[in-house]
Amino acid sequence: MSIQTPASGAGKLRRELSPLLPHLQLGASGMAALAGCDNSIEALDRLEQAGLLVEAARLLAYALPAREAVWWACACSRHTAASGDQPATETAAREAAEAWVRRPTDELRRAAMKEAEQAGFRSPEAWAAVAAFWSGDSMAPPEAPKVPPQPHFTGLAVAGAVALAAVRGLASRRDARLRHFLVSARDIAAGGAGRLEAEPG
Repeated sequence: MSIQTPASGAGKLRRELSPLLPHLQLGASGMAALAGCDNSIEALDRLEQAGLLVEAARLLAYALPAREAVWWACACSRHTAASGDQPATETAAREAAEAWVRRPTDELRRAAMKEAEQAGFRSPEAWAAVAAFWSGDSMAPPEAPKVPPQPHFTGLAVAGAVALAAVRGLASRRDARLRHFLVSARDIAAGGAGRLEAEPG
């Protein structure tokens, strides 16, 4: 899938950094790397250059728009799916999240949450589906008064999905995987599909 955007390599990234900082869980090295930085695009470059790949991935989870972020979480989960036993419930959760990205209706958003529940909230796929659900205007049942999710909830779920995908199976592959994930996210931000080849089992 390609989500159209301007040609710039960071076309869809949220520019302003300050609203994102409280969610990035930066340590001293991360704060030092971002000293004097006020936009997410430069922040991403700095974190990568400093080797702070976990923090860079977390930044992208919050800086991408909701649909792009959920699509990225799905791409990351597909990349490492072969590194663990993939129950049908997890595949269904990812497919439900992808269905919402392609057609972001309330019905498909709620269907994604049901699949996340079936998957037990333990996998990248489940958290990608939760991210889709939290991208809507209410966490309450359809017939109940609306309970809006907090604005950062989608990013929180995407960050969790990406982090789980990075350590699935062989955690020693984490940094190499994160580098692939960051390339994927940049491609998505530029309007590409961000697809990643499936990792060998």
